[in-house]
Order: sequence, then structure tokens, then C-alpha cells
Amino acid sequence: MSANNANLYARFRQRFPADAAAPLLTTPEGEMHTYGDAERESARFATCLSGLGLKPGDRVTVQVGKSVEMLWLYLACLRAGLVFHPLNTAYSAAELGYFLGNAEPGLVVCAPDSEAMIKGLAEKLGNIPVLTLGTASDGSLAEAASRAAADFDCVASRPDNTAALLYSSGTTGRPKGIMLSHRNLASNAETLVEYWGFTDRDVLLHALPIFHVHGLFVAISCALMSGASMRWLPGFNLDAVLAELPHATVMMGVPTYYTRLLGSETFGKELCCSMRLFISGSAPLLAETFLEFEQRTGHRILERYGMTETGMNISNPLRGERRAGTVGLPLPGVSARIVDDSGQPLPPGEVGNLQVKGPNVFTGYWRMPEKTAEDFTADGFFDTGDKASLSADGYYSIVGRAKDMVICGGLNVYPKEVELVIDDIPGIAESAVIGVPHPDFGEAVVAVVVPAHADQATLNEDAVIAATRKQLANFKIPKRVIFAAELPRNTMGKVQKNILREIHKDLFA
Repeated sequence: MSANNANLYARFRQRFPADAAAPLLTTPEGEMHTYGDAERESARFATCLSGLGLKPGDRVTVQVGKSVEMLWLYLACLRAGLVFHPLNTAYSAAELGYFLGNAEPGLVVCAPDSEAMIKGLAEKLGNIPVLTLGTASDGSLAEAASRAAADFDCVASRPDNTAALLYSSGTTGRPKGIMLSHRNLASNAETLVEYWGFTDRDVLLHALPIFHVHGLFVAISCALMSGASMRWLPGFNLDAVLAELPHATVMMGVPTYYTRLLGSETFGKELCCSMRLFISGSAPLLAETFLEFEQRTGHRILERYGMTETGMNISNPLRGERRAGTVGLPLPGVSARIVDDSGQPLPPGEVGNLQVKGPNVFTGYWRMPEKTAEDFTADGFFDTGDKASLSADGYYSIVGRAKDMVICGGLNVYPKEVELVIDDIPGIAESAVIGVPHPDFGEAVVAVVVPAHADQATLNEDAVIAATRKQLANFKIPKRVIFAAELPRNTMGKVQKNILREIHKDLFA
């Protein structure tokens, strides 16, 4: 394995503990997997994938539950130079059809119970091969990998070779494929390990999903890049997290995790005696949550800011003031600025458009060069689409999203995607989807709907929700549907979602 290989797995491998028997992760059942296991098992998966005829640069689409085997599969894709394309397990068949058609993968890996549905989609798109991977070491891919050789030479990758393809979307159309390179992911991981003080003595409590940047590229990368270990949970379960906390030193979570911990009467300083750091991201952390958490535990949550397109950009410091309501300071190697709509820099205190630049910023949108050029400035800054302000001493605060994205439980919901489904329902003239503060999810998806006819008898909240449930993942489905005679608009005819958010801000209070 060349020391000059930019392949992310090669970079991880250089940081693995010298002792291959060192623990990488432990499950709630007490099953322990070592760094040696990671090396051997990812080699088996990589051998298996290569044996299927997959070549460097081919996409591997993965929609499976969180498991140790999914981690081996991710590492195998890196080792083989393949592009890892993870998908939320909640996506519907309609959504999956788009992703498969756009990414054009060389292989789809799905859960055993969704094999028939996925094969149906894959056949329509040119007979894409489909293998299965369960959460209990089962599935056709797991079986094939168990018989494969446990020796695989890491493919030599260039820094800008694509390591992962994740999908996001704007407010005006279909999801966009975001190409993340080996350099993007490696540079961000190395920076975070240093900035957040990770060492091989750390134990990361991992309850996040791993189809998402937060759980996959932030949490797991910090562990692998420092030789740390993980307490591995299949998802966030309050009792399980409370039981694991005394065995951990670091926890990463979305704000919902922290509000749920605070809702437990047993949660307090005693359970956090071994913890050195709590990190929050993927959605804004309320100042009230920050302050209550400090009062209950003595810990000040470290809030940071990132995006699918960039990984982490800005973070409150490990040592220094962690300021409630802010996301902190630009990470080393990252440049950030706030500009007006004409691109001119704004002084501290002014709200404007947040732009970032650094080795962490993605290489571009999949097969969308014009959109890539549109979102980057002439001097190489990426326009995040977020509105932010800067304090006099350099702390950034995110004050809104220019693209009106809703973040529900740490997952991105793009209003236009939901609106397109709702507007297709018979009897609906138009809709506007907004995010409304919610005590558990941070934001809840709410649809404001205008009926085509005032006397539309069959149109009601339950009917609209039922219609969206057929086409959208659960986290995108509106939690409430509000009927209105018209939508507020400005003089240019644009729907003023800020007014709708203000009107309905106390809907879940």
C-alpha cells in the first residue's frame, strides 16, 4: 500500500492501531470487532465486488439497515476504488427509481425483504445486478463475501477521484448527485480528529444512521482516522444510549437526541462521568437545549456546521468558548465569508449569504457541470444557500436557509419535492411546504394547501397525508396539513414562506 496513495482507506489504514486486536466497535450484545476484522472483512467484500466485474469509478448503490457488514462494504468500496452510494432506508420505490436511473450503478445492494421490489426497478433500468445484505450477517452479498479471499490490495486513487455519491436537492427540481472525493473526505477527517482532540483512547457512542454524512463521514471517519473505538447501536434508542454512556467518551448526535436525553429523569452527571465531549449537528441546536444540558450534566455541547456538499466547515472550539446559538469558527484550512446578493462582503452583524472554500468542498454535481458552475464563485467559494451572520469576534450563526430546506430529526427535507406530490392530488390548486419548530424533531414538515374549489368535500388533512405516504419517505410526510384560501405572495408573485412560518410557528408549542 503506497504511502502516496490518496485512497481514503489507505489513509485510514495508516492510522489503525499497531495491534490488530485493538477493538474497533462493540455491539450492545457485547460482540466485539477489531481493526484486524475491519482489514480482513473489508478485503473479502472488496474481493467479492471486484469478482463481479466492477471497476474503479463504478457506483455501488446501497440501501440496507445499519450493520457491521454495511461498514465492511463501505470500506471495501473505498479499497476497490468504487463509488459508495448510500440511500436512506425510508425511500419509496418512486424515489429509488430516480436514484438508480440517475446514478447508473454497476451493483445495487438492498435488504433481503426489499429484493423483489429493487429487482423490478433494476430490470427496467437495464438489468442492474442486485445482491442483498441483512443486519444479521445474512444476505447473498454477505454469503459471497464469506467465501472470498481475505487479502486485497488497495486500489491507487488520485485525490480528486470520487469516493462517494450522495444526493441532495434544491427547491426547484430533482435531487442532485454530490460527488465527494477521497481528498474531500480525508482532509475533513484529519482536521476534525485534530480539532476535536480524538485519540486512540476515545470511545465514540455511535447511534447515528450510516447512510448520512453525519454518521458515516463525520463519526466513523473520526474513529478510523484516530484508531478510536465505537459503541455501536443500530439506532437511537433512549434506554440503549443511557446504558452505553458510561462506557463512552464522545457522543455525536442530532439535536433530537439531546432533547430526548433531557426528557429522561435518570439522565444527569452520573451517567456522563466518563464523557469528554458531546457534539451536535445536522440541525440547529436551540439555545435552551444547550443551557439545560449544561445545567444537567456540566457539559457544554459542541455545535458545528456542515453540509452534504462540504462535510464540516465551522465548529465551536474544543478548548475555548462554546457559544450557544452559534456554530463557531471556521475549521483550519476552511475559509468562510458572508456576502450580499451581489457578492460583496458584509460587515459583522449583517445577515447575508454564507460561502465556504477549502479541501473539504465537493468536486461538483454528478453530470451537472452547469449547476456546479452556478453554485461556485469565480474565486472558488461554494455558495451554501444558507443565511448567516458573523459576530465581531468571529463566531458564525446560521439564521436561516435561503433554499427553505426543512431539517426534521437531522434529515433534510426539500419542500419542492413534497409540494410536487401534493400538487398532483386531485382537488388541490397549490401548496407550500415549510418547517415549523417542533420540540422533538427540531423542525416538523407542515403543508399549507389551497383547494382548487372552496367546496371540495373529499379533501381533508388525512387524505393529503395518506396520498403523500404512498410516494415519500416517512420523514418527508407532513405532520400537519393546513388549508388556506390563498398563499401570501410578494409583488413578484413569490410565495412568502417566511410569513407562513411566522403564522404557524406555535403549531406544536
